[in-house]
Amino acid sequence: MHADATLTPNAQSVVMPRWTVAAVAELLARPFADLLFDAQRVHRANHASNAVQLSTLVSVKTGGCSEDCGYCPQAARFHTGVDNEAMLDVEAVVTAARAAKDAGATRFCMGAAWRGPKQRDLEPVLAMVREVKALGMETCATLGMLKDGQADQLREAGLDYYNHNLDTAPEFYGQIVSTRAYEDRLATLERVRGAGIHVCCGGIVGMGETRLQRAGLIAQLASLDPYPESVPINHLVQVEGTPLHAALHGESALDPLEFVRTIAVARITMPRTMVRLSAGRRELGEAVQALCFLAGANSIFYGDRLLTTGNPDVDADRALFSKLGMVPLASTA
Repeated sequence: MHADATLTPNAQSVVMPRWTVAAVAELLARPFADLLFDAQRVHRANHASNAVQLSTLVSVKTGGCSEDCGYCPQAARFHTGVDNEAMLDVEAVVTAARAAKDAGATRFCMGAAWRGPKQRDLEPVLAMVREVKALGMETCATLGMLKDGQADQLREAGLDYYNHNLDTAPEFYGQIVSTRAYEDRLATLERVRGAGIHVCCGGIVGMGETRLQRAGLIAQLASLDPYPESVPINHLVQVEGTPLHAALHGESALDPLEFVRTIAVARITMPRTMVRLSAGRRELGEAVQALCFLAGANSIFYGDRLLTTGNPDVDADRALFSKLGMVPLASTA
């Protein structure tokens, strides 16, 4: 399939094309201005032009994870200064959600550093979901791999979205993670879909992958049937003590304009999804963020912390939105 096949979007289309790696790579290689023009055209055909969704992410269980994801400071085997903490109680999570809502967020995401939840772990999370949903917010959780029946319990508690990222392209994945197979991630996404929960699924760029491997990640996401309703794109934040920090020597592995290209291609290949600027946004600066919004990003994580890494504070984001003439988006669930 040629990349230009979807540059004229049809919001009423029922059957979406499946993207090949070659077609996505062709998009990534287009002249920068042409790529952004087409991404903005697709964006305006499917979304409000100057609205951004505000999501707040809170770590409800930090540290002590048994996995070996090379980017993650929460892995127990890495020496990153992140302690294995007890799970937050429900009241603390609800207080954080209420504060996020008061600051303008419409979606509240709860993350736990697990390979996957045991049933005894899931029970308090179900209570958190019910209480946050009662505040009138969209609910999202990222808890690792789900077993049969767990997605159904989350849906019954009121969960709107489940986040489970693919991280990177299948052919690069083994260089980043060895404790969980790519197929395991796809199996959890199938359970989430089967339970009727919206899928939030994206990846991380700047881990030393090639442009072709970035194309592989976007092609994989865009070829999910259906593609995710929410796609977080993370720019790697290197944390000292993680294998990727050592491998990359603390230096950025991705040019900022290449990150903007990635956002634009995500928008073109997944026209109706919410493309979220996630980890690494603070390091991008205002000018690159503005280009990302022009390229079709329409969601951000809002608040001064993402799990264990920093994020622009609320006042900084409000100031940026004012400069750009952008407004918060109402709930999408």
